[in-house]
Amino acid sequence: MSDQGIHARILVLGIGNILWADEGFGVRVLEALDRDHVFPEHVTLLDGGTQGLYLLPYLEDAEGVVIIDAVDYGLAPGTLHILVDDEVPAVLASRKVSLHQTGFQEILGLLTLRGHTPTRIVLVGVQPERLDDYGGGLTATVAAQVEAAAAKVLKVLRADFNVWVTEREETPEGLLAAPIARDPYESERPSAEDACRIGDPRILTRS
Repeated sequence: MSDQGIHARILVLGIGNILWADEGFGVRVLEALDRDHVFPEHVTLLDGGTQGLYLLPYLEDAEGVVIIDAVDYGLAPGTLHILVDDEVPAVLASRKVSLHQTGFQEILGLLTLRGHTPTRIVLVGVQPERLDDYGGGLTATVAAQVEAAAAKVLKVLRADFNVWVTEREETPEGLLAAPIARDPYESERPSAEDACRIGDPRILTRS
């Protein structure tokens, strides 16, 4: 990117559903980035979850977007792969992993119609191993790629957007609420029997 883009508004967007195993990859990478690094003011880290069209205002305001997600590339589970610009909507259209990706493909189309397409879009994706595990955390195969994906995001930010970050000296409050932060969420999962009988206390509260 040229010098004119040094202070362009950059959005780092983790999308996916942490309730469905490897579907939560994008959110977990975003969580790791926020935990370990301080980003300049013109860079926004956003847990996009499965918000679909509600993400439109954030994307319209961004000149550069880095998306982190679980994507069915047809590769070996745990494989990281990067796509850029026109390749991004193409892969989301042809290899849908989950419902949120259909929504995101539509968002990219709306951005084009409204004349707000980001100058640069980069997708850092991982090939998921398992999605059909409600309440489950990342599989070991995909969890092993969280730090590597975070490093790739930082490399993209430096190379494409001239964004440099600093290491955090103190642990932040956390991008996600405590009950759904990765460590407690994955370590405090109840047994299938207990979850069926009393519910999942990570997600549901009992009065």
